[in-house]
Amino acid sequence: MNKYRELKDKQEKELNAFPMFFAFNNKQFNEGMDRLGLRPEQTTEILKLRNTGGYIRKADDAKFTSMWNRFNKEHDDAIKADPTGDGYVFDMFFYELENHEFIITWCIDDTLDALGISLDEITDKPNLRHGLNKAIRAIRKNYNDNDN
Repeated sequence: MNKYRELKDKQEKELNAFPMFFAFNNKQFNEGMDRLGLRPEQTTEILKLRNTGGYIRKADDAKFTSMWNRFNKEHDDAIKADPTGDGYVFDMFFYELENHEFIITWCIDDTLDALGISLDEITDKPNLRHGLNKAIRAIRKNYNDNDN
């Protein structure tokens, strides 16, 4: 199993269980407020998550921030625990390259943006450089094998 996907799935399950909602129109907002046990006019009781359309109760802010920081630490620790880049790091890049249509664009920018990794980090960290190059080779090989 893809180690990156395992961690991502575990974190997604926990995030989905957190008391929050996403709303992109008034109907969704009202339904979300109801799920949080609030009336639509109680907007002083909620916080909007930056650039996501997500909302949480203000009372849950510290709990949410703690969970989010732990998610980031788990991810960073998994990268550090893969000094060669053949395990978690390879899985991470392979998954995100496929998810961001590398096979179509042949561009890694969206993948790096999604992971919050810069080109400088790739250059400076051998495990990231190796894992990315290995993932690109694997995807290209799959593409060439399926093209025949």
